Amino acid sequence: MTELTSSNTDYSGIHGDIVALLEAARSAAARSVNALMTATYWEIGRRIVEFEQGGQERAGYGQALLKRLSADLTARFGRGFGVVNLQQMRLFYQAWPLEQIYQTVSDKSPAPQTTPALSADLTSLAKAFPLPWSAYVRLLSVKNPQARAFYETEALRCGWSVRQLDRQVNSQFYERIALSHNKAAMLQKAEYAEPGDSITPEQALKDPFVLEFLNLKDEYSESDLEDALIRHLADFLLELGDDFAFVGRQRRLRIDDSWFRIDLLFFHRQLKCLLVIDLKVGKFSYTDAGQMHMYLNYAREHWMKPGESPPVGLILCAEKGATEAHYALEGLPNKVLAAEYQMALPDEKLLADELDKTRRELEARCLGLASAQEGNV
Repeated sequence: MTELTSSNTDYSGIHGDIVALLEAARSAAARSVNALMTATYWEIGRRIVEFEQGGQERAGYGQALLKRLSADLTARFGRGFGVVNLQQMRLFYQAWPLEQIYQTVSDKSPAPQTTPALSADLTSLAKAFPLPWSAYVRLLSVKNPQARAFYETEALRCGWSVRQLDRQVNSQFYERIALSHNKAAMLQKAEYAEPGDSITPEQALKDPFVLEFLNLKDEYSESDLEDALIRHLADFLLELGDDFAFVGRQRRLRIDDSWFRIDLLFFHRQLKCLLVIDLKVGKFSYTDAGQMHMYLNYAREHWMKPGESPPVGLILCAEKGATEAHYALEGLPNKVLAAEYQMALPDEKLLADELDKTRRELEARCLGLASAQEGNV
């Protein structure tokens, strides 16, 4: 029997065709989900605005309406319908008004029904939103309508990813090009992506907005090693005694238009405070400390309950030869409280030693499995 190899011309041809087909299908799936999601959120925003415009009495509901909707929709459909999200949907409809959207849709296909009793044809409406929802969220943060329209046009013309759009907005590209004497050169340069700008179909489908819309769980780590370390660390803390109560793993939080994930979240019953744990497989950096303090500020404002003590952070570094553990206790109201935390929480060296031992065991196990597989070949 003739053996096919990667250097075989016939095989290379069919392999390349199938790879291209799968990549195109995944890209189309990501675009389709994003377009339908964006159309749905625009329609939700429209219904909120039209409800509020239904007389002075309804207009007075204001924030109460969003809070009630948020609670009811979250109970029915899961994440993605917080008050902030609903506010963005309302702003989205107001920034891309009905006349503008339906004009775009009617240019491509018959306009959807606009009668309140009928649901809009989301498939047709989706054609009016060629950018992903993450891009529209970023555009909403641009307050100048002319600048927003410019960035939207350039994102479509140049095929910018959300990362490219974010970079151009952050660099004030609109303001810079307005002052430039060579606008054509700047526009041409903006067409080229920089390393790290591109987003794969898999990354597009793992966008937190998409995961929320599809009601999928977002529980994946940077690597199998990190995932295993996090699981073991959670078990280890629970074994130390009944002071630790598990709250969540890979807990997501959103600050402005950026998403972050906290590896582990515990509640310490004796201290009556949240314990925010962040694991770094690589080398510890000063930016890790800054990020942890951002997490603690967020937890203090959004997760801390009345009567609880301020949250404390634990940064773990699992790099070979540099395993470290350090509590972020700066910023606590007084030194007495900091001392209480130090006495009640596990010793940092104990945690670092356990992490180092676990890492070595996991790596040895992986090497053993790899050797066994080679022996079976």
